[in-house]
Amino acid sequence: GGFSVDNPTLNRFYSFHFYAPFILSFMVIIHLYFLHSTGSTNPLGMSSNMYKIPFNPYYSIKDSIWMIIMFFMMIFINMQIQFILFHPDNFMIANPMVTPSHIQ
Repeated sequence: GGFSVDNPTLNRFYSFHFYAPFILSFMVIIHLYFLHSTGSTNPLGMSSNMYKIPFNPYYSIKDSIWMIIMFFMMIFINMQIQFILFHPDNFMIANPMVTPSHIQ
């Protein structure tokens, strides 16, 4: 309530940012539980039980495979082609006797 950002404001801000992911994860789990226990409804109101695919194991395996693929892609990017993300100045050999032009 004051005119500046002080310690109580920062504590509340950081506390909110710490607890928010846990609250959202809990809400997602509850949503998935109710969605897959009762099933979702069709906007047209027609029953389509014979077209439903069970969540487990089909979607669980499908999501797990994609998660593994993405994990190995990130490992490959981080370990093999990481230099494409670097700035070109990082590859220059440092010379302690010359001051860079942007600092002079």
